[in-house]
Amino acid sequence: MAYEHIALTKNSGVATLAFNRPRVLNAFHNDLMHETLAAMRALNADAEVEAIIVRGEGRAFSAGFDLKAAAGRRMETVEDWEAQMGLQFEFITQFWYSPKPTIAAVHGHCLAGAFELALACDVTIAAEGTLFGEPEVRFGTGIIAMLLPWVAGPKAAKELLLTGNDRVSAEDALRMGIINRIVPGDGVFAAAEEIATAMARASTRSVRMTKQAINRTYEAMGLSNALRSALDLDVLLNAGGGPEKREFARIRDTQGLKAAIAWRDARFRNDG
Repeated sequence: MAYEHIALTKNSGVATLAFNRPRVLNAFHNDLMHETLAAMRALNADAEVEAIIVRGEGRAFSAGFDLKAAAGRRMETVEDWEAQMGLQFEFITQFWYSPKPTIAAVHGHCLAGAFELALACDVTIAAEGTLFGEPEVRFGTGIIAMLLPWVAGPKAAKELLLTGNDRVSAEDALRMGIINRIVPGDGVFAAAEEIATAMARASTRSVRMTKQAINRTYEAMGLSNALRSALDLDVLLNAGGGPEKREFARIRDTQGLKAAIAWRDARFRNDG
């Protein structure tokens, strides 16, 4: 299959899936998500692939879901929101549920849906200076895959998600357990390759069953049910709208996305 919005390479048992929309900071639109789902199905079935790295081309891992693309969709019913957000949910969680180890190599910005995707990966390596965060509550929407409480605990998750902080440093992300390590500059990609290669050289059966055993621990605690329940609430949140969501959409549609983001951020700027 030929891909337009992602790039795939394979080397010595390690596959690298790169988001390839650098002009828009690798923002996720539906075509990119469908291509990624198809690529991951193929990689999961490929006996030569033992580990999967996910990264972004250009200046950032990803700024999250494409808000310009969202503006062009007709979302008139709850069913419309269920379908769209169901796609986004599957796109993120496939990295958690992949039978093979997944490693995120993040740099630049790793925000919103991209932040959730990095959480879904088994290991996350970050370049120095990477910024993380989830700004959704600042413009009236919510979290697609509520993984953060499972990774960082409820206190850190509530502080980050209820404020909409989207400038979490790599150092703070490491402190919260969101990432595994920080690497200088472009070394993040070599570091991810090193970890993936070590996993690829280990016993295939042992690696996969050990990942399965760890994931089953979280399943026993109710992770899948909790994620689905949170998604249901997010569908209702988006379908019902709200004053902030409507105003953000109005500014985006009349003045452009940059103006809408500026309006969103100005409301939380500390001018004192």
